[in-house]
Amino acid sequence: MTGLVVTEAELLAEHDYAELQVVDGRRLHGGFLADGTYQPPRSKVRGPAIEAWSAALRARGGDLLDADASLLTGPRVPNLDQHRLLLANGHGQTFWNQLTTTGKIEARGRVLADLPVPDLAGVVVDDITDWAVGHLGRGLLAAHGLDEGGVAEEEIGGHDAMWFAARDLVFGPDAFDDVEPPERIGRPDPPDRQMPAVTEEIEGLVSFLMNLLIIEFRAEIGFAITQDVFRTPGLFPGREAQAEEAAEIIERIRIDERVHVDSLRLYLGELRSTRFHTVDGSTIAGDELIDPTWDDLVRWATVDQPVLLARQQTDAIEKRLRAHPESERLLAEFRSLNDHAPTL
Repeated sequence: MTGLVVTEAELLAEHDYAELQVVDGRRLHGGFLADGTYQPPRSKVRGPAIEAWSAALRARGGDLLDADASLLTGPRVPNLDQHRLLLANGHGQTFWNQLTTTGKIEARGRVLADLPVPDLAGVVVDDITDWAVGHLGRGLLAAHGLDEGGVAEEEIGGHDAMWFAARDLVFGPDAFDDVEPPERIGRPDPPDRQMPAVTEEIEGLVSFLMNLLIIEFRAEIGFAITQDVFRTPGLFPGREAQAEEAAEIIERIRIDERVHVDSLRLYLGELRSTRFHTVDGSTIAGDELIDPTWDDLVRWATVDQPVLLARQQTDAIEKRLRAHPESERLLAEFRSLNDHAPTL
């Protein structure tokens, strides 16, 4: 690492681990230092580089995008109490499905490792050679993608394999029929361009980064609930130690994902702080380009999407519960624990 210019090899560099992360004989990414501290994969240089780029952005008068997971409100089905109710009554399929679909969604993130990045240098007024966004196609997105989907040729599992490992510790891999996640978990494409001042290619990249950050925020809420479920006494009789190990695996994923959140907030903060050349030959401030679309995306993520997902999940879970021997009691208790509006 020379100043703020970092090579792709450096951004993919690993720590010198004292112990690798291995669960049930499967090599997972990351590892542990001699003091037992978990270290995310590809963070030996990437972590300090993100800190250095963030400091440089603040020195220029900018800052990371002001957002965190707390901005995502709205109903969640099942919530923590509903998960506990279902598991306590021998209904593990909903939790197993959630762990499985999350792992498969994480696997999709592997595409980031091969994602073509449009030429921002030709669109942004400032020289971004030593900015984080100047490294998107030079290792940063590749590292993010490998974190999510692993390195298949080296048989190293990423977040996808970590979710499956946590699931299998308490349920086993074949406890229920396989399940597939929705085709798309981000916001559907709007009918009209939202950033017509720039090309569709640049709009697509910026929108993609914003959607990815929203997905990371919503995932963080899910991580916390998942750990609380694993650590609830009595839900996994005879497998308490395995449930605690599963919760620890999720904690390692959370540590990894903080790198992603910090990175995405940095990218968007840098882009907000600069100016863009427009298609009509003028320029536009980055915050004027980005903020309206970000605000609209947050509204979708806090108003529209939670209601839609809550309805879908409620319908699917209640359909399964009707096959339970005590379906009426269980349905009544499940509904009483709703944290969403009665209109749903």
